[in-house]
Amino acid sequence: MNIKSLLIGSAAALAVVSGAQAADAIVAAEPEPMEYVRVCDAFGTGFFYIPGTETCLRIGGYVRTQLEYSDNPGSNDWSTLARARVFFDAREDTEYGTLRSFIAMQIDASGANGGSAYLDEAYIDIAGLRVGYMLNWWDDGFAGETDSYFNSIGGPDTNNVAIRYWYDGGQFGAGVAVETLADSVGTSSGSDNVGINGKVQFAFGPATFDVIGSYDTAYEEGTIQARIIAELGPGSLQAGIIYNSGYSNYSAQSVLFNDAYEWQAVVAYEANVTDRFTITPAFQYDWDHNITGDDDWTVGVTAGYQVTDNLSTLATVNYNDSRDSVGGFLRLQRDF
Repeated sequence: MNIKSLLIGSAAALAVVSGAQAADAIVAAEPEPMEYVRVCDAFGTGFFYIPGTETCLRIGGYVRTQLEYSDNPGSNDWSTLARARVFFDAREDTEYGTLRSFIAMQIDASGANGGSAYLDEAYIDIAGLRVGYMLNWWDDGFAGETDSYFNSIGGPDTNNVAIRYWYDGGQFGAGVAVETLADSVGTSSGSDNVGINGKVQFAFGPATFDVIGSYDTAYEEGTIQARIIAELGPGSLQAGIIYNSGYSNYSAQSVLFNDAYEWQAVVAYEANVTDRFTITPAFQYDWDHNITGDDDWTVGVTAGYQVTDNLSTLATVNYNDSRDSVGGFLRLQRDF
């Protein structure tokens, strides 16, 4: 009896222990399926699919630091600038064509002052129609930095809320835009500060020819530009002529207020000295100032060097005749 009782008790104890262990057993959960980021090569380098969607996204921008010099009276000889720019470019194919949304933000810091953040661009684009806050066609300047250093080509308002349409026919393109303009400069009055822009472009062989025309409804003045860009030798030749009917948001400005030159001409040649090094001499002539009647000219040179992938330097020096002034900058920029 004692042996039988011992065997029965041992069996019962083993059953209890086994049951307890079975109750405490941990069962590993099955891993959740994960969707890895996929490369999207439909719109160029750098795009990837947003997980769970058919939208392709690219994130990029640059970090720039710049040392500037000017001996223009009334300004500091030396100054510094740092800029951070980030953009988000989202695209997808639809039955109407590519649907695109673009956002760009910048932060500028000058000298010891803190940075100032601002929205640089934010627009929606589909089937050639673009709506939002955007750069206008005047922002497509000439090669180098000479044309924009003293007297700008095109007015101060290159970022505006606008609606525009662009037809791309390959060798031929044409577009029209309507945009809001600032009412805080010059003698503008009222709230009807609307700008109307038109552009046509032709490509033939190694050359491209375009014409931009703009009209400021508040100032009731217009500006028109004709430009040619041609591949020539080891680089690109760019030349253009601009007519301003009077001062407006599209005319060039100098140190005087509410002024413009009736005519302006620019020529620049961007030479590819090596695969990494470019040099761009340029000349701009402005004549028939609407206040003084004087002429003005600027000559300069810009040099760029690609240090390595996504890291470049740019330097420019320019001389302006009417101010008897020299100015320029040295820039280091890291793109991503």
